[in-house]
Amino acid sequence: QTFIWLMMAALLAAALWLNIATAMGAPVSTTHSIVGGVLGAGVAAGGFGVANWPMMGKIAASWVISPVMGGAIAAGFLLLIKRTILYKDNKRQAAQKMVPVYLAIMGWAFTTYLVLKGLKHIHKFPMSQALLIGLVAGVGVFFVTGVLLRKQGEKLENSKSGVDKLFVIPLIVSAAFLSFAHGANDVANAVGPLAAINTAVANAAGSGTITTKVAIPLWVMAIGALGIATGLALYGPKLIKTVGQEITELDMARGFCVALAAAITVIIASQYGLPVSSTHIAVGAVFGVGFLREHLQSNYNRNIAKIRKHMHDENEDEETITAFLARFEAASVAEKKRVLRELKEKAKHEEFSWAQRRRFKKAYKAKLIERSMLWKIVAAWVFTVPLSGVLAAALYYMIRGYMLP
Repeated sequence: QTFIWLMMAALLAAALWLNIATAMGAPVSTTHSIVGGVLGAGVAAGGFGVANWPMMGKIAASWVISPVMGGAIAAGFLLLIKRTILYKDNKRQAAQKMVPVYLAIMGWAFTTYLVLKGLKHIHKFPMSQALLIGLVAGVGVFFVTGVLLRKQGEKLENSKSGVDKLFVIPLIVSAAFLSFAHGANDVANAVGPLAAINTAVANAAGSGTITTKVAIPLWVMAIGALGIATGLALYGPKLIKTVGQEITELDMARGFCVALAAAITVIIASQYGLPVSSTHIAVGAVFGVGFLREHLQSNYNRNIAKIRKHMHDENEDEETITAFLARFEAASVAEKKRVLRELKEKAKHEEFSWAQRRRFKKAYKAKLIERSMLWKIVAAWVFTVPLSGVLAAALYYMIRGYMLP
């Protein structure tokens, strides 16, 4: 009876917290909510000694590991795409050369991710097999996309928007793969307590013992599938807006980097046994993309300001400065680099104090991430396990008080 009450309290607490957080627009981890619920109800039922605190330490570490890894990988891929395609004068040629490479990486990453995370409840593949299956898929994607891009030839627009269009279908496919694997994992976690209750009830009617292995009947999985579909229909648009629009602006290439980072982070974490959350990885990847954009835009703003200051020092009038900056904006990347190198050489003779440099840097810092959203999400993540635990403990005492004679 105690075990059933405990799992019921954990399930209700996790569901309650997830609904509250989602209604607030905070993308929190289902897995962490369930873990917090089980922990809180378990401590309430058996004391602090029943908890596996080293495991809880790993889960707490994932609050940092997941978003940082996801953000770093997403930012790295976006920077690569910018340097190898978007910063090139001939974007069409660069895209035909490099996009198949990125899509091959996507094919490898998502196939491996799918095998490791999405199919683990059907058959558990070792890492070596998953990587090999992913490699085969990646090679296939490379050759197919290479042929398709060569056929497009001159039809491909030589612009950022033209390159962006190449990531539309891969982004849709990657979103589908992520949803499948994420759903497979999160539904299993969400219905875990329900399956445990079902097994406990069945055992109570039979042997009267509690087993360590829990059978998951089809009806339990069906409830989980129905729940995740209903939740997506009701709360999905709100969270999609939060992650896709309110944190930072995403285009196709940036979204592709976010999805790719999520898959690769899970692969790395699986290899090294790091506890990570798919939700935290994806949101962290969005923040990583946003922070990279801020960094690049801030550098660009400072360079424009330095050019303007230098020309003012040379006694150039405002009309000349404006015309020069317009030409600078329209110049090729190579030409911009040349101008900035010359400016840097001239600036070596100018002396600035640390305070002056700091003020200059702060004045032209771009803010492309909504800071209030950042702190809101971080707070929700930090409080997920404690709050769901407290809720579960309270619900356990309520259930026990009601059920006991």
